[in-house]
Amino acid sequence: MTYSTPTHGTATARIHGLDTLRATALALGIVLHALMPFLPGIPWLFSDSRSSPIAHITVDWIHLFRMVLFMTLAGFFGRMVLHRRRAGPYVRDRLLRIGLPAIAFWPVAVASIGVVIGIGAALRGQAPEQAPEAATATTPDGVPEVLLLFSPAHLWFLWVLVECVLITVVLRAIALRLLGRERSGRIASRIGGLLAAPGGIVLAAIPYLACLLMQGTTVGGIREPYTILPSVTALTAYLGAFLVGWFLHAQAGSLHRIARGWPAQLAAAVVLAVAVQVLPAEQTPLLLHASLMALAGWTWTFALIGLCVRFLQRESRLMRYLADASYWSYLLHLPIVIAVGLALADLDWPILVKLAITFTVTAVLLLGSYDLFVRSTWIGKWLNGHRHPRALAPRRPTSAKASERVG
Repeated sequence: MTYSTPTHGTATARIHGLDTLRATALALGIVLHALMPFLPGIPWLFSDSRSSPIAHITVDWIHLFRMVLFMTLAGFFGRMVLHRRRAGPYVRDRLLRIGLPAIAFWPVAVASIGVVIGIGAALRGQAPEQAPEAATATTPDGVPEVLLLFSPAHLWFLWVLVECVLITVVLRAIALRLLGRERSGRIASRIGGLLAAPGGIVLAAIPYLACLLMQGTTVGGIREPYTILPSVTALTAYLGAFLVGWFLHAQAGSLHRIARGWPAQLAAAVVLAVAVQVLPAEQTPLLLHASLMALAGWTWTFALIGLCVRFLQRESRLMRYLADASYWSYLLHLPIVIAVGLALADLDWPILVKLAITFTVTAVLLLGSYDLFVRSTWIGKWLNGHRHPRALAPRRPTSAKASERVG
């Protein structure tokens, strides 16, 4: 996918910093899942022999903004693609490249986790631990419990993203019918301008806040859906983030305007995140704690966008490559992270050493498999829309050297 921002009308200019942002957000996801076994008192698929409250704080901070950031970028690029291809082709493309992988990759990306956990528990001489959704979730009335057996796990993001795409396209069609194309475009641009303004962070944070209030708790932040059925609370927050990105694309230069305010956004993000961590959720009024959390999530999102747009203006082939590989890595990282984590779980090694090993092994396996089996194949075209030449492809001999060998 081409990462760009409107300049005049529908013209676009690539923003290379967003390659780095997407690759970094993916890396944070791997770090987050690698940290889960070290969280004291938090149900997870397995527990490590060591734990640390610092791991808990780190996970909480990452969870504040990471998926909101992903959804914002998805909305930004989604509007760009729609205006290039029109609504029908855009929806078909999203269903093919997002909806279908959520189903096709489920056996290897999700079902395999149970096998890995079972083998790990047998090798450790322990009973498999209860999955976190089974331990913490209550099945809604009328929802068959069998749906929990086919939980989307980390692929929930794809299901929610498809929901956001379909809802946005329907709302856009209604707006075009009632208001006309020109008026709808002007309104979208004005909303984008408001969001990019210094106080726009408050407007962006409203759906996040509404989600937390509907949940009735801020513990754990935005709770992802445990089944493929739509979750009204999660959809509220993430559809809001998707629409923020959508409207930012409608306003020319919006990301560069956000970039000018990155110092203030970053300072506010740190202060708010500390406040969320220091104030106990159970002893703080829900409205106050939810407001702090929503603003923290969005100040982090805008600060990171601003930093990348402001300082990473030159193309980096490495970051472009990692951004291209991020979708494949997202799909398949969790079974690998769990397998490596289980292999290290009973060793009395420092947590940082275990994290470094888990991250390195996971990254090598994911990037290696991406380059060998995805990047230049039909799978790469399916997931990323294009085939790209392999980075590790063997070099062909030059014609001169080839002729010498023949002679």
